[in-house]
Amino acid sequence: MPFADQLISVECVEALAEVFTGVAPRRGWTGTRAVAASLPGMALSERARAVRDALLDDLPAGWSASEKIITRALDDPAFTGWMIWPVTEAVASLATADGSEAAFDAGLALLARLTPRLTGEFALRTFLNTDLDRTLAMAQTWTRHDDAQVRRLASEGTRPRLPWAKRVPALLARPAATQGVLDALHADPSDYVRRSVANHLNDLSRSDPALAVTTARRWTGTATPGTADAVAGVVRHGLRTLIKQAHPDALALLGYGAADHLSVDGPHLHSERVTIGETLTFDATITNTAAAPVKIAVDYVVHYRKANSQLVPRVYKLTTRNLAPGGKLALTRGQKFVPLSTRRLHPGGHALELQVNGTRYGYTAFHLQEP
Repeated sequence: MPFADQLISVECVEALAEVFTGVAPRRGWTGTRAVAASLPGMALSERARAVRDALLDDLPAGWSASEKIITRALDDPAFTGWMIWPVTEAVASLATADGSEAAFDAGLALLARLTPRLTGEFALRTFLNTDLDRTLAMAQTWTRHDDAQVRRLASEGTRPRLPWAKRVPALLARPAATQGVLDALHADPSDYVRRSVANHLNDLSRSDPALAVTTARRWTGTATPGTADAVAGVVRHGLRTLIKQAHPDALALLGYGAADHLSVDGPHLHSERVTIGETLTFDATITNTAAAPVKIAVDYVVHYRKANSQLVPRVYKLTTRNLAPGGKLALTRGQKFVPLSTRRLHPGGHALELQVNGTRYGYTAFHLQEP
């Protein structure tokens, strides 16, 4: 993904000031122009908030007059792209601060008009935190919108664990609250919308696995011949975390049965020592010893050494296959050990094992060493 300075950039904010100058030249937009110079060094979300605050200073006091200016800006084709994020945040701030139901609903309507220019998913969180049920009721109407971007807003903006976005405690406390939105969109004709639904379902699986599986089972059972493949893709992607966690109901729903008739040979490490920055390569063979075909989900587990010397497992997706009776699957995979901002590597003993249909095999130790 591009860096923050390539998205909400100085040039982007200057262009935003020009758009609003064209709509309301007498306001000057001095704060919006000035904030552009302060952006270097800020993270992306910090930039969005800084530009939002500058816009709030430059816009007229109160919701009604500001709404008119932002609405008129929609006539300018230059009013698009990453400049839209801070504008949506300003819309959310103004509409919810007004305190009236009319402004609240008008703010949501304007958010739906803005979202095809980029997205309104982050700003929707302000509405959700102000009045969850009223916002979800509006989101339900968006599920019938002609524009896939607006339909996606209904699902993406209401995700319990939306990346980059502020949390909505009420969504985490009421995981079933968005069921109506997801039920309306899980078989949407747009893959873009369905992927959002799958990510939303995956969010649910982290806080309420039983609800996620029940929802996925209902969708699977009501799919039509015309939607079956699309729904299967949503369910498969939406339950990915539960599959990694070896959740038995999720495995069964996706057709991954017990591993009783599987013979797993491996993992076999190509080396028992790996240097930070290099790749650990391993291979394995899985054989179906049953007289019937079997569907398998193969993951591998790296047990990372922490600073306190404890080992903590992390599961990685490897492959899914259908094995005929007596069929064999030979696998070779490499795992690169590169320090990340989200994971520090600690030299010393680590371990690797396979996970096939939820059952783990071949716990094998190796040593991670400094370059």
